[in-house]
Amino acid sequence: MEAYELGAIVPNLKPLKLSPNATEADHDAAMRPLGTFNECMTGLLRFEGQSPWERHPQDELLMVLDGAVELTLLADDGRHVTESLGKDSVAVVPSGVWHRQHARAGVTLFFVTASGEDDVSWADDPRSADDPA
Repeated sequence: MEAYELGAIVPNLKPLKLSPNATEADHDAAMRPLGTFNECMTGLLRFEGQSPWERHPQDELLMVLDGAVELTLLADDGRHVTESLGKDSVAVVPSGVWHRQHARAGVTLFFVTASGEDDVSWADDPRSADDPA
């Protein structure tokens, strides 16, 4: 077992300004992996701006530790469902659902997500890149 003092870790995370031009080093400086839980990665992430669309093969858990974020899910019928999450809010994104986040003034998240099997898209509609075959 390993215990973490989140209050000591968060100040050391460099806020990531999300964009298609952000480097792997930028991402690494903004994220701190904490370990695995049921074969999923857990960690902390600090960022501002709008993320790309992403989807995972398993449910994803997000908890806002500081700041606020708008979480948008793309429903099967094409609707965008947006939920505003503030400090101490928790959301579960269902597996296979395209979603993105927008943190206007910055957010720090604790997350639990599947490792290595993500789909990511900067397209306006990520489904346009899906191969139906």
